[in-house]
Amino acid sequence: MTTHRERIEATIAGDRPDRAPVALWRHYPVDDQSPDALAAAHVAFQRMFDFDLVKVTPASSFCLKDWGADDVWEGHTEGTRRYIKSVITEPEDWDALPILDPTAGHLGAQLACLRAIRQELGPDTPILQTIFSPLAQARHLAAGDDLLVHLRKHPDAVMKGLETIAQTTRGFVKAAIETGIDGVFYAVQHAQATVLSEDEFTRFSRSWDLSVLEAAESLWCNMLHIHGEDIYFEAVADYPVHILNWHDRDTAPSLSSAREIETLKTGQATVVCGGLARDTLTYGTPAQVALETQDAIQQTGGKGLILSTGCVVPVIAPYGNLVAARDAASA
Repeated sequence: MTTHRERIEATIAGDRPDRAPVALWRHYPVDDQSPDALAAAHVAFQRMFDFDLVKVTPASSFCLKDWGADDVWEGHTEGTRRYIKSVITEPEDWDALPILDPTAGHLGAQLACLRAIRQELGPDTPILQTIFSPLAQARHLAAGDDLLVHLRKHPDAVMKGLETIAQTTRGFVKAAIETGIDGVFYAVQHAQATVLSEDEFTRFSRSWDLSVLEAAESLWCNMLHIHGEDIYFEAVADYPVHILNWHDRDTAPSLSSAREIETLKTGQATVVCGGLARDTLTYGTPAQVALETQDAIQQTGGKGLILSTGCVVPVIAPYGNLVAARDAASA
């Protein structure tokens, strides 16, 4: 019987597994404020649906609270929290950020969560820890639109802050590797035309992204998440990861087009992760989920595909639709 790990490994190697791997993930509001509760929630979700990998999804503030940021849960259907306390208000605040100890505070608590999940699920289920890019972290450290204002008017100050964030993130990645994770889910949130120009993204994100990913290069199952719409796909298509994930049902490129871009840019086709629209999983029917699954498999020829959504599944998505996504891959 094929294990989850064997199925993902075969997909990354370019082989055709017994079926397309399936992986869905979500936030766990309230539970994400305790490492024990968050670990238990992930384990329960995995045991209920038996997906082919577990993407660990803490609140985005897990990597920011030790700098003083704070947030609150207000019932968002994605399970995300609203930031209520910023750390950066003036340009000089970027220079005051200290490098954090990855084994202490909230970062250390997330390591405890990873160890608990690994112990419960064992080595046959790949586990990926969410890592936010330094620029994505900077966005939530600053108040309102201050990040955009600062990077355009005070770029050297922002660069100093990004250097500190990147060093801290590299340290956390290395500590997370020691817990037994199989990869990182590296979330890039500013490769969008509605947020930054492509030149701005390249200047303020790319080098720091590559620096953090270098810390994860020993892992075998790293996934890049390109968040949002109107994305600069080609600007990140050559990042050193094994899997690419984006909102393919909401923004270009399609799964099939992405494979062509990857082949032209890197000489090989990186595994694509997607094919399911979050609206379909949330408001559609099992039959509609099955149709999107069949289309995703057809676009990729059944190779190099992990069936998933472009981002987290809303916490209100029906049980039956999640089951349908898992089962349709075997149909």
